[in-house]
Amino acid sequence: MALLSDAEIEQRLAGAPWQRHGQTIVRDLQFPDFAGAIAFVNRVAVQAEEQNHHPDILIHGWNKVRLTLSTHSQGSLTDADFALAERIDRLV
Repeated sequence: MALLSDAEIEQRLAGAPWQRHGQTIVRDLQFPDFAGAIAFVNRVAVQAEEQNHHPDILIHGWNKVRLTLSTHSQGSLTDADFALAERIDRLV
């Protein structure tokens, strides 16, 4: 799986709700309650399993979720990260 160039990453992030943090992309979300946050994480888990590509997930502050995507085996960002990000965006 080929690494994306900085220019490719910036182009894909233009207008997207994701932000680049080093060699990852990150999205923070807030839900009305803890149950909503957990339900969302469970929906993300289904998509991640289907893609065989798994984000780092942090649940914090009882109703906040932070998702971090990177292709760990490549040490940076690939098409797989942005494909999963698009699927996640459709869940929100």
